[in-house]
Parts: sequence; C-alpha cells; structure tokens
Amino acid sequence: MKYRLEWMQKIKSGEKVQLSSEWVSGETAVQLGEELDVSGKVTDLYFYDENGTSWIMKEMKKLLTEIEEDPHDITIFFDGGFQKETNQAGLGVVAFFKQGKKKYRVRANQLFNEMDTNNEAEYAAFYYALNILEDLGVHHLTCEFKGDSQVVLKQLEGDWPCYEETLNRWLDRIEEKMKSLNIKPKYTVIPRNDNKEADKLATQALQGKEIFSKTIIL
Repeated sequence: MKYRLEWMQKIKSGEKVQLSSEWVSGETAVQLGEELDVSGKVTDLYFYDENGTSWIMKEMKKLLTEIEEDPHDITIFFDGGFQKETNQAGLGVVAFFKQGKKKYRVRANQLFNEMDTNNEAEYAAFYYALNILEDLGVHHLTCEFKGDSQVVLKQLEGDWPCYEETLNRWLDRIEEKMKSLNIKPKYTVIPRNDNKEADKLATQALQGKEIFSKTIIL
C-alpha cells in the first residue's frame, strides 16, 4: 500500500499553503511526516492511502505496527499455458511481498483440466493467484498484477470488451473474489521475456511437476 501526505505549511509572508507529497511507502511516509513536524512550520498533517482513508501521525504509526506482520507491498506475476491436445492448462504464479522486516517470494503452479483456449488458461491463472493471496491472508490492500496477456489484463481493467461467455464467467468469479478480499488491483502488461518465471511454472505444471515454495529474498 502506498501513502500520500497532505499538510498546511507556513511561509515567510505568514501565509499558509497546502502541500502534498508523492505516493510513497508507509515507512517513508512516517519518516517524512516526522521531519515535517520537526520543522515547526507544518499544521494539519494527514496521511492518505490509495483508498482515500486518512490518518493523523499517531494513527499512522499504529497502523504500520499492526500491518507489519501481515503480507504487504504485493506484486503478482501470472501466466497460463494451454495444451490443445489434452485441453489442459498449466497455471503459474510468482508472488513477491513484504512481511515483518523480510521480503518473500512464493512460487506455485497447478494443472487445470477442461480448458478451451489460451485466454481461458490466463484467466484461470489469475484466479489461482487470488486463491494464493487469500491463503496468505491478504486483504484490504492494493496488489499489482503483472502478466504478458494484454487481452486478459485489458478486459480485467474494463478497457476492452469481452464477448465470450466462458471468459465472462471467469471475469465474474475474479471480480467476486477481489471484492470479498477487498483487493484494489493494479494491472501491468509486461513483455513475455519479463514473465519467464511464471511461464516456466505453467509449463512445469503441464509436465506434471507440482511446485509450491516460499523463500526469503536476501
């Protein structure tokens, strides 16, 4: 989750000017707030998250303490591989997040039967990613989803229409899951070359190699 600061600052003329910061991490936001407070020129200092919720300094520090042990700053890479001969899909997901003072990476895949197209496999992979987030206890957060399927991501974002009934059912399931977890998604289309890890996991699933790992990133 990113945060933005807003405050009133007194300038030499005695006039008060309203200022705001860029979107920054919670730790950076608190540090900036403390430095502004020390200056003695700042009043009405508030912190805002990406959902528009606001806090004062005391509340912000308490919030960061409470969420420190929960997964946050989450980025998800997903990919779906489709095997036309067997109508099977390999789903690959890589999740990066912070928890406590450490950074983690989760790698997971799954074999899914009765698929019709590669686009459906991509939707299934996205839904699989949401299930992983649910298992990790992620809720009420902004999550960035990265994939190389422009069609799927643009349809999820609502920029492109979806006319296929099967894909619309996946869209409904995904929207329902995100609503239940109160996840605010950010969609980023990336080159296929930048999605190699999720692609490999999807391929390994089609080969019958089941993978799930959680590792600390140094």
